[in-house]
Amino acid sequence: MDAGALAAAGVALLVGLLTWSQSRATNRRSDFTAIADQLRRDVQDERTQRKLLTSYVLELWRWAKRVGPDTPAGPAPEPPPELDLTPWRQ
Repeated sequence: MDAGALAAAGVALLVGLLTWSQSRATNRRSDFTAIADQLRRDVQDERTQRKLLTSYVLELWRWAKRVGPDTPAGPAPEPPPELDLTPWRQ
């Protein structure tokens, strides 16, 4: 076999491996970015829901302080419409 052909085949194989590993690294980075963005959105949604839930609990607490144990109670305050209570509703 010709040494030049073997060298060219070796270089082509090396370039192919480098290209393949670089494309895999790029795919991993884009996958990581997509997952991180989704997690960021989920955390932001969770924080929003926690703030709404906390405000609703504080509103219930204020209502309970206004209405004593012997006072006829009116209806409890309704939760904010944007508060998602589906995990607690059956």
